[in-house]
Amino acid sequence: MLEGRPEDASGSVVTCAVEGTRPILMEVQALVARTAFGFPRRQATGADINRVNLLIAVLEKRLGLQLSDCDAYVNLAGGVRLQEPALDLGICLAIASSFRNLALSDTTVAFGEVGLSGEVRAVNLAEQRVAEAERLGFTDCIMPAAQATRMKERGRVKLHGVKSLEQALAVARELAGR
Repeated sequence: MLEGRPEDASGSVVTCAVEGTRPILMEVQALVARTAFGFPRRQATGADINRVNLLIAVLEKRLGLQLSDCDAYVNLAGGVRLQEPALDLGICLAIASSFRNLALSDTTVAFGEVGLSGEVRAVNLAEQRVAEAERLGFTDCIMPAAQATRMKERGRVKLHGVKSLEQALAVARELAGR
């Protein structure tokens, strides 16, 4: 799922979903561009469009991103179709990355459910997700703070626990700046 992933491209984030009991790392791509029309177009391939619209509203309200006059396209690379809350953080970071034209670190994986107040909530099988990221060579993991504090650092993977989207974006910016 990660073959051919562009390096230093804004709008691209690796996230981890669980299919059955198996963690799968995949790329979430987002493209955000000013609309030429009065009504912005929103499209999602592989993710639930209603969930994407909700996450866009959270990004506008909680982070102050002016997305109401932007077209937004979200794609789960590889033709995968999933509806798992753990994808929320990856989708939000991909949208914010594209909007701000900020390429995130290629060695970072992010997962977590995002609530309506912008909080990052715990997800199932967090340890297995981190173990899969480590196995594939990732060095940083942005994840829910509640789960990061209970887990120990895993080998080469540094855990960055976040409580909110604002914290997640700040960590992502810091990791991109290295």
